Amino acid sequence: MKTLKSMRLQIGVFGKTNVGKSSFLNRITNQEISIVSDVAGTTTDVVEKSMELLPVGPVTFLDTAGLNDESELGEKRVEKTMKVINRIDVAIIVCDFNGIDDYEKELIKKFEELKIPYLIVENKCDIKKVELSGYDNVLYTSVKDDEALVFKFKEALVKLLPEDFVNSPKIAGDLVPPQSTVILVIPIDKEAPKGRIILPQVQTIRDLLNSNCMPYVVKETELKQAIENLKTPPALVITDSQAFKKVSEIVPQDIPLTSFSILFARLKGDLDEFTKGAEAIENLKDGDMVLILESCTHHAIEDDIGRVKIPNLLRKRTGKNLVIHNYAGHDFPDVKDYKLIIHCGACMTNRREVLSRILIANKSDVPITNYGVAISYCLGILPRAVKIFS
Repeated sequence: MKTLKSMRLQIGVFGKTNVGKSSFLNRITNQEISIVSDVAGTTTDVVEKSMELLPVGPVTFLDTAGLNDESELGEKRVEKTMKVINRIDVAIIVCDFNGIDDYEKELIKKFEELKIPYLIVENKCDIKKVELSGYDNVLYTSVKDDEALVFKFKEALVKLLPEDFVNSPKIAGDLVPPQSTVILVIPIDKEAPKGRIILPQVQTIRDLLNSNCMPYVVKETELKQAIENLKTPPALVITDSQAFKKVSEIVPQDIPLTSFSILFARLKGDLDEFTKGAEAIENLKDGDMVLILESCTHHAIEDDIGRVKIPNLLRKRTGKNLVIHNYAGHDFPDVKDYKLIIHCGACMTNRREVLSRILIANKSDVPITNYGVAISYCLGILPRAVKIFS
């Protein structure tokens, strides 16, 4: 089974046109995934390549258009390049003997603001080498004939790896002792994929197994019987957010309860920020705009959680006539006119992208929360749902 994109290290490759970005990437991946040409601006859209880069692990390279692309479509290409920054964990800046100028300096400033580690690769050193003073992480090379390039790149990359990639955080295994029984409530409804369970549920089961816990998987219709079957009460019950109300009524108050989406609010984002953001629901007024964000695109069904269930819960909780917009994909719209942002569980994207969205929301002074936190707030059970994290 392939490693999911959301679990891969996202590495952005940036630089001006014709400095050798694509040649560099082709050498590292040992494939011609990007077109190499003397014509400036050959790379148009962002080109993605996933691979196993030992000893680092699963990675995805994102080859971007040249920063100084002045072609007819150059402005749009550069705009897409800048949006990639919000998705990456590590940045590679490729330059040549012309050194670093305002294009690269602006990028570096952005990386430092977002705390994205970066490596500068000075290419074409076989023609001329220029020492780059003031920068710690510089790899001098000639992509064309440096036989040790791949080794030197891996060596430099390992030093830049984010802590949460080296030591992956737990999803739920750190919340309960080893050998604990944890009940996972998984409804089989219209949104459940045929013949399988969804990604957050799979990842949570694996995390519990890795932590030497005993996951017990049931539907909400069998939950009461499952609890009665156990000689010892479960250490934790984790439910799909859509069954929160029914599950909270079945699970005794002395048994901790949370949801997959809330677990992922902690794993992929900032649970404290999302909890604080949910409180803004109480202050919504008639005509206020709410943005519901999804990281991936999918065909909405008649009872879709982001387009039907959450809007209905918001209107029922507030009693207000709200204007609700849905937005899917990696791009992030202008949020300044919204009174609240509700993000999905982010199972298909990485933590860097979610944190960058939180940062954008904070800069615009717009509260942000996520599906599970918002649902539990609307149902009046948020304090119970987050108690296990305190």
